[in-house]
Amino acid sequence: MSNGLALLSIFVLSVFIGFEVVSKVSTTLHTPLMSGANAIHGIILVGAITVTDRANTNLELGLGIAAVILATINMVGGFVVTDRMLEMFKGKPRVKKDVEVSGGESK
Repeated sequence: MSNGLALLSIFVLSVFIGFEVVSKVSTTLHTPLMSGANAIHGIILVGAITVTDRANTNLELGLGIAAVILATINMVGGFVVTDRMLEMFKGKPRVKKDVEVSGGESK
């Protein structure tokens, strides 16, 4: 009982500390942090595939497949979010104004 309570306490504290740390990061640092997180998600996906390969029971296989699916969704979602953040840093496209002058008149 106390072991489970200790694990739950650590989990709750880590969620709180993680939220506080991430919410204090300035917006200019979010994109590099997301790129690093995507690399970590790729490693997690490889680990999930490796664990699923070594599954012995149907339960282990099912949990491994769920881990692979969730890790894939997490990694792809991270790349989508990073791409959207990079789009925010791009400047607005400049509109070229074509002005033709013929005989003193502009069209």
